[in-house]
Amino acid sequence: MAVLEILRYPDPRLRNPGKVVTAFDDKLAKLVDDMAETMYAAPGVGLAAPQVGVSARLYIIDVAAGEDAPSELRVFVNPEIVESRGEIDWDEGCLSFPGAREEIKRAEWVRVRAQDASGKTFELESDGLLAIAIQHEGDHLDGKLMIDRIGVLRKRMLHRRMEKAAQTGRRALEGCR
Repeated sequence: MAVLEILRYPDPRLRNPGKVVTAFDDKLAKLVDDMAETMYAAPGVGLAAPQVGVSARLYIIDVAAGEDAPSELRVFVNPEIVESRGEIDWDEGCLSFPGAREEIKRAEWVRVRAQDASGKTFELESDGLLAIAIQHEGDHLDGKLMIDRIGVLRKRMLHRRMEKAAQTGRRALEGCR
C-alpha cells in the first residue's frame, strides 16, 4: 500500500469527472487499498478517486475513522444516489481544501446504489454523517467541489485563501472561517 498525493484546490484535475469503472481486478483492489491508506493518513472520513488524480467513479468512506470504534471502510464503485429526502445544513471539510470548513446544504437521507470492489451491486440507505459523505464524495465524481455549494462571498474568500496557500506552499489554512 502507498499514501497517494491528494490534489488540492485550485488544481484543475479536481474538475475532471470520473469514468465508469468496468474492470474489477487487482489494479482496482490496489487503488482501493492505496486510497484507504491515504484517507486514514490525512486523516479524513472519505476520499474520491479524482482527488488522487484517478479518473474513476470510485470513492471510499469510513465514518468511524479516528474514533474508538472499529473501522467501517465502505467502497462505492459507480455509485448513484437513487433517492433522497429532507434537507440539512452540515459543517463540511474536504481533504482537497485543507483547513477549510463550510456549511453546506445537503439531503438529510439518501439511498445509494453502487458496486463493491468485486463488482457486486448493493443498495444502502443512510442519514447523518454517512449520508453527507456519500453526497460529498459523489460530487467529486462529477467534478463538483465544496466551493461550488457556497455563496458568492464565501466562495471568493475561500478561493483567494486556497490560491494563496497553493502559491506559498502552505499545507493548512487556519482561520479559514
